[in-house]
Amino acid sequence: MPKFSGSVRALIIVKGAALLAVMVISTAIGTTNIPAFLTAKIIYANMLEWIEGGCAFISGSSGPLDLLNSIAPDHTWTDGQEKIILGIRLPRVVLAALVGAALATAGCNMQGLLKNPLADPYIIGMSSGAALGAAIGFTLLLPIQLISFLVATATIFVVYNISKVGGKVPVDTLLLAGIAVGFFLSALTSFFLFFSESLHQIIYWMMGGFWNANWDKVRITLIIVFAGILLSYRHCWNLNVMLLGEEQAQSLGVNIESVKKQILVISALITAAAVSVSGIIGFVGLIIPHIMRNIVGPDHRGLLPSSTLAGAIFLVISDTFARTFPTKVQGLLESNDTMLFQLILERIGSLQGVDLPVGIVTALFGAPFFVYLLRKRRKNLYA
Repeated sequence: MPKFSGSVRALIIVKGAALLAVMVISTAIGTTNIPAFLTAKIIYANMLEWIEGGCAFISGSSGPLDLLNSIAPDHTWTDGQEKIILGIRLPRVVLAALVGAALATAGCNMQGLLKNPLADPYIIGMSSGAALGAAIGFTLLLPIQLISFLVATATIFVVYNISKVGGKVPVDTLLLAGIAVGFFLSALTSFFLFFSESLHQIIYWMMGGFWNANWDKVRITLIIVFAGILLSYRHCWNLNVMLLGEEQAQSLGVNIESVKKQILVISALITAAAVSVSGIIGFVGLIIPHIMRNIVGPDHRGLLPSSTLAGAIFLVISDTFARTFPTKVQGLLESNDTMLFQLILERIGSLQGVDLPVGIVTALFGAPFFVYLLRKRRKNLYA
């Protein structure tokens, strides 16, 4: 595990606390607003019940159970509120946090590996592979998440083997192979879109969203993403050394090709796990590591965990905006008697119960900010 300096450690602790607070507040927000404090009590009580069940299964003694019962909160909420929080909103918020953490971690890995701060997890064709898998799943009525994960994972192995030259993988060849394979897979996806009867579902999935979130998806994604993030942390020092150049890294004992392969596989697995449950969500793996690099510096021992937490926070906030924005817009239109607003309301129809794809939100926020970063970087380079 990476060792942190005092300032970086404090920043990570603050971000961890901020992530918990954002998740609780986001879970409380919805068409039926539930106070954040009450939401926290419901989640806390459910966690105690889960721990209590685990203790009873493992030890069989009542000692730990008595202690847990003594710190349990009073039951001041209704069954309906508990069902909304635990059954509908919380799995969606947790899944958004996992996907955001996965994409930001994979983006940080790829930027370090390629020594390019403008790289992202999709740069070598994984998004095209996931989209093709989803198109196949929708068209042939196969499990969407499984097929998308398998095709996205297979894509990275195809790209890696195509770009291998004499047992080594040059970075420029890897990028070109990823672009070529990505275009080919996009063509296959278009082919399935042309003949599929599930055109609307495929396009909506490709925009990215968490409208089908449930605890089963959370459990499966949690295992892969958590393991991938831990394995990524093991390569912090290798990524730092590789920034000096491959020759210098190799002279310091780093097996360059082995590290490349491991980082590519880890990034592919966590990206595929994320995309398979959420669709294609852009800019998270691009702008979050870029911003964190400007804040904590290029040292991956602090950059990687900072990116992980910031990515989770960013996507939770974006998804909260995505699921509440349509309702807010409709309320604004209905409260205004102006003919123009009423005409717009008639044109768009009812937005109640419709989620805005979160991929649109991340692009709306991410693209302008990324342009700002590019212009700032250009001024620094050519000043």
